[in-house]
Amino acid sequence: MCLLHLLVFYFILVITASSAVAGANCNRVCKGSVVRYPFGFSDDCKIRLNCSNTGEVHIKGHRVVNLTRDHILLNFSPNCSRPVNNINVFTTKNYALTRRNGLLLDNCSHTLNECVVSTGLIQGHFNSPICSNPANRSLSCYSDDYNINNGVEFMNLTRLEKAGCRGLYSSIVVDLDPNVRQRSSVSMGFESVELGWWIQGNCSCHRKAVCANVSSIDNKRIGYRCHCFDGYDGDGFVHGDGCRRVSKCNASKYMSGECGGTTRVAVLIGGIIVGASLVSTIVLICSCIRNRINLRKHKSAKRLLSEATGSLNVPFYPYKEISRATDGFSEKQMLGVGAYATVYAGKLSNHEWVAIKKIRHKETHGINQIMNEIKLLSSVSHPNLVRLLGFCIEEGEQILVYEFMPNGTLSQHLQRERGNGLSWIMRLTIATETAQAIAYLHSAMNPPIYHRDIKSSNILLDYSYSSKVADFGLSRLGMLDESHISTAPQGTPGYVDPQYHQNYHLSDKSDVYSFGVVLVEIITALKVVDLSRRNSEVNLAALAVDKIGKGRVEEIIDPFLEPNRDAWTTSSIHKVAELAFRCLAFHGEVRPSMTEVADELEQIRLSGWASTDSYITKDKDNSPVTVQEGWASEQSSPSTSSLLSNVVQ
Repeated sequence: MCLLHLLVFYFILVITASSAVAGANCNRVCKGSVVRYPFGFSDDCKIRLNCSNTGEVHIKGHRVVNLTRDHILLNFSPNCSRPVNNINVFTTKNYALTRRNGLLLDNCSHTLNECVVSTGLIQGHFNSPICSNPANRSLSCYSDDYNINNGVEFMNLTRLEKAGCRGLYSSIVVDLDPNVRQRSSVSMGFESVELGWWIQGNCSCHRKAVCANVSSIDNKRIGYRCHCFDGYDGDGFVHGDGCRRVSKCNASKYMSGECGGTTRVAVLIGGIIVGASLVSTIVLICSCIRNRINLRKHKSAKRLLSEATGSLNVPFYPYKEISRATDGFSEKQMLGVGAYATVYAGKLSNHEWVAIKKIRHKETHGINQIMNEIKLLSSVSHPNLVRLLGFCIEEGEQILVYEFMPNGTLSQHLQRERGNGLSWIMRLTIATETAQAIAYLHSAMNPPIYHRDIKSSNILLDYSYSSKVADFGLSRLGMLDESHISTAPQGTPGYVDPQYHQNYHLSDKSDVYSFGVVLVEIITALKVVDLSRRNSEVNLAALAVDKIGKGRVEEIIDPFLEPNRDAWTTSSIHKVAELAFRCLAFHGEVRPSMTEVADELEQIRLSGWASTDSYITKDKDNSPVTVQEGWASEQSSPSTSSLLSNVVQ
């Protein structure tokens, strides 16, 4: 308890000292919510925000959706009576419209260029709005030509002034230019305006941050921003909170001694700024922490796992039984090899086929992932989540036992590594079931569970090709009263939420982004990252947003789906593409929730029931479901080629 009190005391001192330095007299608190420097709610703040009575943050009367290290995202609701000159409120000495905006304008006397996304997609979202003049009503869209001023951040409004438009209806935010942002940082947001911000004057950044100069459209320097180095979080400013190393520890892990000593010492040393008289106390705390770490190191992996699983209803399998089930971990039983584990097919004494994951790396990182997976899978129950059947911790081995999935992974089928391809209705059903499973993790669990590694190779297919979401090694518990949790980004390249990668803010919307990539895979059957494609198309998310945004979905649809494509199939593919488009928004706040995604996919699927019945009746003899019939009997053994490759990537 002494250590606990000392730590709490020190955290208060560090926060107090930091607040004393940060922003001087700038008030950065709005009804309990804190914004980062240089933003704040008083005249002493570099960039002034407004705090409403309900705790919402506003700029110029528009609700702030998100604040990032480069941008301000505002809600910009449709308005039929908004004059076009209202656009001027978004240009000040500290911020301006970025080139990623597409302004929707009314009653223009001159024709404007085609918008960054297709007019059909825009009108579909706004449901063909009709305002003052139904007879001549038409929306024009103004956006910068990405072939001009390439690399410039801010929007050029010169042509808009000559267009003679009277109304400013709304706006969209889309990034289709791979040269302006990292290719993974694609975004889309209806009814939104994006502003780029800066601070005037000479650079004043923390020593663990880089100074990023900001230039106007005529390439003149107008200010700067501060960006913390990779692995650090904070606003990056000397007069703000500076930069601090990202910690993977939460409070409970910190107090239990599961976190590395370096992180703890770094946090405590921050208290030095409040006075040299506290040095002796710091030494005492560090000594206590060092003793706890040394004690923890003496605990074996077996004891750690036993402590974690002792209170859970997870069966324990003796090592001899696991070895016998896999024929001594024979190569003939091997299903696949991943970065952390090898997976084997096995048949237990009850004659049940199972997938056995044998961990290869047994260091602390691997132990934590296994503990995490056992805890989470023991607490969930959903028909589209893979079931954990048991574990084994003997002979120095760490082994997990899962239900067997005979039809492999979604990735294998999309990449034609097994089978002859999946029909569209099967792909749509798999997508719907997967979305429902993720929505269950986000909405039905308390606290919610964020998977963090949603990808097509973690979507398994059972005997009847039903979806089973697997691999919870990277999953984290969310907090109901927080919009995100801070943790160093982990996941698979091409699937990782770009906002999570940039700001270390993990939320339910991080899984939504990853699932959006999976939807694109389902439509295109293309690899998520493919260096053989041209530079602007290496990243599948960037390629898809470009094509979908421009109304050119047909160019990326998997050719396998082309033969005998009917009207419903074409229509539903386009609807799923538009849903994927929304899931891939850079700003998590404008992405739909997984519950909304699941509901929308279910409606699309149900609309094609008649077509589905027709397909199954017509192609019954060739249906992939018949693949299982050859070894449905317990007396026949599946061949290795038909086994599940359930591998931790």
